[in-house]
Amino acid sequence: MTATTTTETARTTGMSAKDALAAVHAARGARDIVITTMTPARDWMLLPPTPLDLVFVPSAMGGAPSMGLGLALAQPNRRVIVCNGDGSMLMNLGSLVSIVNARATNLVVIVFVNGTYEVTGSQPVPGAGVVDYAALARAAGFESVHAYASIEEWRSDVRHVIGAPGPTFVSLAVEPVHGQPGPKSPGPARERARRFMEALDA
Repeated sequence: MTATTTTETARTTGMSAKDALAAVHAARGARDIVITTMTPARDWMLLPPTPLDLVFVPSAMGGAPSMGLGLALAQPNRRVIVCNGDGSMLMNLGSLVSIVNARATNLVVIVFVNGTYEVTGSQPVPGAGVVDYAALARAAGFESVHAYASIEEWRSDVRHVIGAPGPTFVSLAVEPVHGQPGPKSPGPARERARRFMEALDA
Protein backbone atom coordinates (compact mmCIF):
# COMPACT_ATOMS: atom_id res chain seq x y z
CA MET A 1 0.00 0.00 0.00
CA THR A 2 1.38 3.38 -0.95
CA ALA A 3 0.77 6.39 1.26
CA THR A 4 0.13 9.81 -0.21
CA THR A 5 0.16 13.17 1.46
CA THR A 6 -2.88 13.72 3.65
CA THR A 7 -4.67 16.97 2.94
CA GLU A 8 -6.71 18.46 5.78
CA THR A 9 -8.80 21.56 5.24
CA ALA A 10 -10.61 23.40 8.02
CA ARG A 11 -14.33 22.69 7.74
CA THR A 12 -15.85 26.12 8.07
CA THR A 13 -18.04 26.13 4.98
CA GLY A 14 -18.65 23.45 2.42
CA MET A 15 -18.48 23.29 -1.34
CA SER A 16 -21.27 22.59 -3.79
CA ALA A 17 -21.78 18.84 -4.21
CA LYS A 18 -22.57 19.40 -7.89
CA ASP A 19 -19.28 21.24 -8.39
CA ALA A 20 -17.37 18.53 -6.51
CA LEU A 21 -18.93 15.80 -8.67
CA ALA A 22 -18.21 17.77 -11.84
CA ALA A 23 -14.54 17.80 -10.82
CA VAL A 24 -14.59 14.00 -10.44
CA HIS A 25 -16.34 13.67 -13.81
CA ALA A 26 -13.67 15.78 -15.50
CA ALA A 27 -10.79 13.91 -13.86
CA ARG A 28 -11.94 10.29 -14.32
CA GLY A 29 -10.14 8.13 -16.84
CA ALA A 30 -11.85 6.54 -19.83
CA ARG A 31 -11.62 3.08 -18.20
CA ASP A 32 -12.69 4.18 -14.72
CA ILE A 33 -15.87 2.83 -13.13
CA VAL A 34 -17.83 5.41 -11.13
CA ILE A 35 -20.46 4.24 -8.65
CA THR A 36 -22.87 6.83 -7.29
CA THR A 37 -25.65 6.51 -4.75
CA MET A 38 -28.15 8.73 -2.91
CA THR A 39 -27.52 12.50 -3.33
CA PRO A 40 -24.33 12.01 -5.40
CA ALA A 41 -26.34 9.79 -7.79
CA ARG A 42 -28.99 12.46 -8.27
CA ASP A 43 -26.41 15.10 -9.13
CA TRP A 44 -24.22 12.74 -11.19
CA MET A 45 -27.15 12.04 -13.50
CA LEU A 46 -27.10 15.72 -14.51
CA LEU A 47 -23.66 15.20 -16.06
CA PRO A 48 -22.93 13.58 -19.44
CA PRO A 49 -23.26 9.78 -18.96
CA THR A 50 -20.65 7.16 -19.83
CA PRO A 51 -21.09 3.38 -20.20
CA LEU A 52 -19.02 2.78 -17.05
CA ASP A 53 -21.31 4.80 -14.79
CA LEU A 54 -23.05 2.62 -12.22
CA VAL A 55 -25.89 4.71 -10.80
CA PHE A 56 -26.84 2.67 -7.74
CA VAL A 57 -30.51 3.71 -7.67
CA PRO A 58 -32.61 2.21 -6.22
CA SER A 59 -30.12 0.94 -3.68
CA ALA A 60 -29.62 -0.68 -0.34
CA MET A 61 -28.41 2.28 1.69
CA GLY A 62 -24.77 1.86 2.62
CA GLY A 63 -24.01 -0.78 -0.01
CA ALA A 64 -22.01 1.26 -2.53
CA PRO A 65 -18.52 0.82 -0.93
CA SER A 66 -19.01 -2.95 -0.77
CA MET A 67 -20.13 -3.03 -4.39
CA GLY A 68 -17.10 -0.93 -5.26
CA LEU A 69 -14.82 -3.37 -3.48
CA GLY A 70 -16.26 -6.32 -5.40
CA LEU A 71 -15.79 -4.54 -8.73
CA ALA A 72 -12.27 -3.40 -7.81
CA LEU A 73 -11.25 -6.99 -7.05
CA ALA A 74 -12.97 -8.36 -10.17
CA GLN A 75 -11.56 -5.60 -12.42
CA PRO A 76 -8.01 -5.03 -11.13
CA ASN A 77 -6.99 -3.15 -14.29
CA ARG A 78 -9.67 -0.51 -13.79
CA ARG A 79 -9.95 2.21 -11.19
CA VAL A 80 -13.22 2.16 -9.23
CA ILE A 81 -14.50 5.42 -7.75
CA VAL A 82 -17.35 5.30 -5.22
CA CYS A 83 -19.26 8.53 -4.53
CA ASN A 84 -21.09 7.98 -1.25
CA GLY A 85 -23.05 10.08 1.25
CA ASP A 86 -22.14 10.50 4.91
CA GLY A 87 -25.37 8.89 6.10
CA SER A 88 -24.76 5.93 3.82
CA MET A 89 -21.14 5.66 4.99
CA LEU A 90 -22.27 5.44 8.62
CA MET A 91 -24.47 2.47 7.73
CA ASN A 92 -21.52 0.42 6.47
CA LEU A 93 -18.37 1.49 8.30
CA GLY A 94 -17.23 -2.12 8.31
CA SER A 95 -16.64 -1.88 4.56
CA LEU A 96 -13.68 0.40 5.22
CA VAL A 97 -11.87 -2.34 7.13
CA SER A 98 -12.73 -4.86 4.41
CA ILE A 99 -11.36 -2.55 1.70
CA VAL A 100 -8.04 -2.14 3.52
CA ASN A 101 -7.83 -5.86 4.31
CA ALA A 102 -8.38 -6.69 0.63
CA ARG A 103 -5.60 -4.28 -0.43
CA ALA A 104 -7.85 -2.84 -3.13
CA THR A 105 -5.26 -0.44 -4.52
CA ASN A 106 -7.54 0.56 -7.42
CA LEU A 107 -10.44 1.71 -5.21
CA VAL A 108 -11.30 5.31 -4.26
CA VAL A 109 -14.08 6.06 -1.76
CA ILE A 110 -15.31 9.66 -1.80
CA VAL A 111 -17.75 10.63 0.96
CA PHE A 112 -19.89 13.73 0.49
CA VAL A 113 -20.39 15.05 4.02
CA ASN A 114 -23.41 17.35 4.33
CA GLY A 115 -24.71 16.27 7.74
CA THR A 116 -28.18 15.36 6.49
CA TYR A 117 -30.15 12.52 4.96
CA GLU A 118 -30.88 14.88 2.12
CA VAL A 119 -32.87 12.61 -0.18
CA THR A 120 -35.37 11.56 2.53
CA GLY A 121 -36.16 15.02 3.89
CA SER A 122 -32.91 16.44 5.30
CA GLN A 123 -33.11 14.71 8.66
CA PRO A 124 -29.81 15.22 10.55
CA VAL A 125 -27.24 12.46 10.29
CA PRO A 126 -26.12 11.20 13.73
CA GLY A 127 -22.95 12.97 14.78
CA ALA A 128 -23.33 15.70 12.16
CA GLY A 129 -20.54 18.24 12.58
CA VAL A 130 -18.76 15.98 15.05
CA VAL A 131 -17.82 12.77 13.22
CA ASP A 132 -14.44 13.00 11.47
CA TYR A 133 -14.75 10.68 8.48
CA ALA A 134 -11.10 11.04 7.54
CA ALA A 135 -10.14 9.92 11.05
CA LEU A 136 -12.49 6.93 10.77
CA ALA A 137 -10.78 5.92 7.53
CA ARG A 138 -7.33 6.19 9.11
CA ALA A 139 -8.49 4.12 12.07
CA ALA A 140 -9.69 1.47 9.59
CA GLY A 141 -6.19 1.34 8.10
CA PHE A 142 -6.34 3.66 5.09
CA GLU A 143 -3.01 5.38 4.49
CA SER A 144 -4.14 7.56 1.58
CA VAL A 145 -6.66 9.88 3.26
CA HIS A 146 -7.71 13.36 2.17
CA ALA A 147 -10.25 15.93 3.37
CA TYR A 148 -11.44 19.05 1.55
CA ALA A 149 -13.88 21.89 2.12
CA SER A 150 -12.66 24.15 -0.69
CA ILE A 151 -13.78 23.49 -4.26
CA GLU A 152 -10.71 25.26 -5.59
CA GLU A 153 -8.38 22.92 -3.69
CA TRP A 154 -10.43 19.87 -4.67
CA ARG A 155 -10.36 20.82 -8.34
CA SER A 156 -6.61 21.36 -8.11
CA ASP A 157 -5.92 18.01 -6.45
CA VAL A 158 -8.63 15.65 -7.67
CA ARG A 159 -6.73 14.17 -10.61
CA HIS A 160 -3.71 13.36 -8.46
CA VAL A 161 -5.80 12.06 -5.55
CA ILE A 162 -7.90 9.61 -7.56
CA GLY A 163 -4.96 8.58 -9.73
CA ALA A 164 -2.57 7.63 -6.93
CA PRO A 165 -2.29 4.04 -5.64
CA GLY A 166 -4.91 3.29 -3.01
CA PRO A 167 -7.08 2.30 -1.43
CA THR A 168 -7.89 5.98 -1.11
CA PHE A 169 -10.45 7.74 1.07
CA VAL A 170 -11.66 11.30 0.48
CA SER A 171 -13.95 13.34 2.72
CA LEU A 172 -15.60 16.31 1.01
CA ALA A 173 -17.46 18.89 3.12
CA VAL A 174 -20.44 19.88 0.98
CA GLU A 175 -23.39 22.16 1.60
CA PRO A 176 -26.79 20.44 1.92
CA VAL A 177 -29.49 21.38 -0.56
CA HIS A 178 -32.86 21.17 1.15
CA GLY A 179 -36.17 20.55 -0.52
CA GLN A 180 -34.95 18.69 -3.60
CA PRO A 181 -36.43 15.27 -4.39
CA GLY A 182 -34.28 12.18 -4.18
CA PRO A 183 -32.78 10.47 -7.22
CA LYS A 184 -35.02 8.53 -9.56
CA SER A 185 -33.99 5.31 -11.25
CA PRO A 186 -32.48 6.03 -14.67
CA GLY A 187 -34.18 2.96 -16.15
CA PRO A 188 -34.94 -0.75 -15.70
CA ALA A 189 -32.25 -2.37 -13.54
CA ARG A 190 -31.89 -5.47 -15.74
CA GLU A 191 -31.24 -3.43 -18.88
CA ARG A 192 -28.81 -1.11 -17.07
CA ALA A 193 -26.92 -4.12 -15.68
CA ARG A 194 -26.69 -5.66 -19.15
CA ARG A 195 -25.27 -2.47 -20.67
CA PHE A 196 -22.82 -2.08 -17.80
CA MET A 197 -21.53 -5.64 -18.17
CA GLU A 198 -21.10 -5.11 -21.90
CA ALA A 199 -19.05 -1.97 -21.16
CA LEU A 200 -16.84 -3.95 -18.78
CA ASP A 201 -16.21 -6.55 -21.51
CA ALA A 202 -15.47 -3.96 -24.19
